[in-house]
Amino acid sequence: MTTYSELVTQIREYTETDSNVFTTVIVNDFIEHAEIRIFRDVDLDVFRKYQTASLTSGDAFVGMPGATPSSFSFIRSVNIFSPSGSLGGLTDNERRYLEKKDTSFISEYSPNRSSTGIPKYYANWDNDTIILAPTPNAAYTIELAYNALPTGLSSSNTTTWVSTNVPQMLLYACLVEAFKFLKGPDNMLQTYERYYQQALQPFAGEQMGRRRRDEYMDGVPRIGIRSTNP
Repeated sequence: MTTYSELVTQIREYTETDSNVFTTVIVNDFIEHAEIRIFRDVDLDVFRKYQTASLTSGDAFVGMPGATPSSFSFIRSVNIFSPSGSLGGLTDNERRYLEKKDTSFISEYSPNRSSTGIPKYYANWDNDTIILAPTPNAAYTIELAYNALPTGLSSSNTTTWVSTNVPQMLLYACLVEAFKFLKGPDNMLQTYERYYQQALQPFAGEQMGRRRRDEYMDGVPRIGIRSTNP
């Protein structure tokens, strides 16, 4: 386990850089960027969250229910269902998982948003809105599964799940950020990037090869797990 103050000291000692250069603000940026990188490199079930909301018939857009840009790292899956009785073509509690696409596909698939149906696809419209296609033909319930971003490590939040469970990986990620800031030496940047990747590989394996993309889809593994066989 590593505390905030211990990590700050390690960053300065490993880089041989004092607080006149690596001020508190700068080091906090290193830590924040390192944590976000870890959250986006590996799916962590401990941070999985679910939110539901009611769709509006005839409205293709839906705000991220209970999730804001600063509170989640990525969407795991999206599904719609009818919680009580048949609705708009879905039977009672029948779930339909939506396939993730980009906005260009949505626009081509459903150029006329006044044309409605049971949604099949979704795309990220902006930081806190998704768009559905076809436009919903009924007030279905939508369920969003996503990975939340927890409160980061700081002077007021001195330990986190990451600093407790994978302290070395967090340190290496911070040192990568630090040597990027220092613009070298390149060999040190490459060394700590390699250390980070070496720490990440077994950790990613422990997460059972979770997917980067929507869980409903057969995506590529978020981290390429090296085989022990040639």
